[in-house]
Amino acid sequence: MAARFVMLTRLFPFLRWFPLRADAVRSDLIAGITVSMVLVPQAMAYAALAGLPVVYGLYASFLPVMIASMWGASRFLHTGPVALLSLMSAAAVEPLAVRGSEEFVALSMTLALVVGIMRLGLGAFRMGVLINLASHPVINGFTNAAALIIGLSLLNTFINVPMPRSDMFLRDLSQVALQLPMAHWQTIAFGIGTLVLLSLLKRHLPRLPGVLIVVIIGTVLSATLGFEKTATVAPAQIEDGPARTAFADYARLEAELARTKQAQHTLNQQLRTLAKRDAHDFTLEAEALRLTGEEQSLKQQLYGLRVAIHRFALVPVEVNGTTVYRAPGPDTGWLADKWRFASAKDGRIKLSGGGQVVGAIPAGLPGFMLPGIDFGVISGLLGTAFVMALIGFMEATSISRALAAQSREKLDPNQELIGQGLANIVGSFFQSYTVSGSFSRSAVAAKSGARTGFYAIISAIGVIVTMLYLTEYFYHLPQSVLAAIVMSAVFGLIDFKSLRHTWRVNKGDGIVGLATLLATLWMAPQIANGVLVGVVLTVLIFLYGVMQPRSEILGRAADGSLAGAISHDLPPISDDYVVLRFDASLVFINSAFFEQAVMKAISQFPDAKTLLVIGNGINSIDATGEEKLRALTGDLKKAGITLALSGLKKPVREALDRAGLDGVIGRENLFPNKEIALTALDARHAAAAPA
Repeated sequence: MAARFVMLTRLFPFLRWFPLRADAVRSDLIAGITVSMVLVPQAMAYAALAGLPVVYGLYASFLPVMIASMWGASRFLHTGPVALLSLMSAAAVEPLAVRGSEEFVALSMTLALVVGIMRLGLGAFRMGVLINLASHPVINGFTNAAALIIGLSLLNTFINVPMPRSDMFLRDLSQVALQLPMAHWQTIAFGIGTLVLLSLLKRHLPRLPGVLIVVIIGTVLSATLGFEKTATVAPAQIEDGPARTAFADYARLEAELARTKQAQHTLNQQLRTLAKRDAHDFTLEAEALRLTGEEQSLKQQLYGLRVAIHRFALVPVEVNGTTVYRAPGPDTGWLADKWRFASAKDGRIKLSGGGQVVGAIPAGLPGFMLPGIDFGVISGLLGTAFVMALIGFMEATSISRALAAQSREKLDPNQELIGQGLANIVGSFFQSYTVSGSFSRSAVAAKSGARTGFYAIISAIGVIVTMLYLTEYFYHLPQSVLAAIVMSAVFGLIDFKSLRHTWRVNKGDGIVGLATLLATLWMAPQIANGVLVGVVLTVLIFLYGVMQPRSEILGRAADGSLAGAISHDLPPISDDYVVLRFDASLVFINSAFFEQAVMKAISQFPDAKTLLVIGNGINSIDATGEEKLRALTGDLKKAGITLALSGLKKPVREALDRAGLDGVIGRENLFPNKEIALTALDARHAAAAPA
């Protein structure tokens, strides 16, 4: 019976919650409600960071939360939208589609499916050890860089100016900085007010849901003050000629992009039909490549033009009962509302004279929808998806370990991978983008007294209530408030002290951490490449250390102990023999270095008749190492020098026995430890010395 229950809990980990006691249910209920008050505004903010309408953040906080809680390993870990994976999702999809478009949304769902399958596969095949590929310095450098990128990527929303979307984040950021004179001061006021209020609430009233409070206050103020101001006008109402021409060019490029996308859709359908018949049409394939290039060119032109036309500031003027828009005159005050281009559709131009708000959020639960499965597109997402799967797993595991240390909870990283994988797979079929474990919400749950993963179900029910009945009340929520919420969360992750500490402990690790940080910043928005740079650099430094391990000729200190002769300025132990310590396994990658160390020791002590290698650090030996040891033994014998070894571990000694090398070296030259070896060598050379 017990064995059957254990098997059931492996398949259905949530059975461990039962039986639910009344006090546990009460604690989980309080924790779930508390977390939901943080989850709703955070989810909307992170969806905007992912380049999606805010409602998709709510969709990602519904089923994925429940699935990860029921099939995960930690009872405290709360899964849902997180800042880092939201940014990585946007960076992965942006080269393939325009932000906010239907195609962008569909590809975000596809990416969630791919990430989920990878995590599930890693967990099912017990591959949680892959987390060790990224060392602490790599994760530290990447986290610091990602926090900077996430926060600074929202600067344009914080000041209400457009941001170009090129293949280099730092260049785009410089374009935002150049637009500071055109910033919308009311938008900045909302953002700064949010940051200040969040800081005060965290310091003086930490038990209150600060994120929810600033969202409510920001929404009420925005609706009361009329923060959003828009007007849809005909081109003839814009009297500024250059502005009207620039707006028309933008509308023309948008229409051209729409036609290109439609042509691509039709062409792809034809190519899929041919593929089913194992047929090819190289003319159609060439046309598909041309359309792809044209699409990318149009996107870049639109991003650049969007920034350029933002400089056109207009003021409304009544002329014969009609509102026209002109360039501001010298008497226009700096506090006066400036109307700027927002969008163009059906020959009409939408202008904005206020700040950006969340707008209308569709009410209701997400429906079932198959993610797009285009293997050509998926192949382009695989690299980023794999890094996202690992980064998300590392994030979730580190959170779980931190909380488990406090509650003495036993963790299974592979089960956590399965839970996270299932959450992303199921969520992708219900319009969710990539999710992972959240540190802030998990910490809130632990502090609120959560007992089991049931609290996460309660938090998801809170999201359901919001989607069904409360979405209309978020219409006037300023986008800068959401940007400030994310900034407040991610800037707290910046920790340069850890990088400095790593440098002090080990210069190589410090170089890896700094290089990962700089590479991530430079390669953004493709920040996943920063992790790959860090991993490759870690492996290279490790291999360099293995290729040239520490080896040193030993001398005897005043207290009788052995230490490095050069590093401690000690005299040699004996004129008759030299003692060499080798601190690494003797394998193919360092066997040549071992030979160099031996020959260098012999050259420094030409009168020595014996070379003793202290082998306590030799944990293993391979065929190349054995062959090198055999060759050295023969070469030294020809020169009248005996090779001796001490302190060899049992696996190494057995390998020498199997190879017959013990007979070549001589059993009398293999000593169990260095003390016995030194005593024997002293006696041997004393007996051989002339009277």
